[in-house]
Amino acid sequence: MQATVRSFDPDTRSGSLFLDDGSEIPFGAAAFDAGPLRLLRPGQRVNFALTDGTVTVITLSTFPLPESGA
Repeated sequence: MQATVRSFDPDTRSGSLFLDDGSEIPFGAAAFDAGPLRLLRPGQRVNFALTDGTVTVITLSTFPLPESGA
């Protein structure tokens, strides 16, 4: 899935994403650390994976999600 970064705190490595339908979903450090990124900026387009309503990984929209292999 794709979304836009709403906020990111580099100290806690957590933040939130805006989904394309306008809703917001938070993510924690575990989701950020599961991907290859060092930081995010508001407005940045990203790919993410959800498991049971929780963001499990975030990466740039041009990178494949680690578990998808795509």
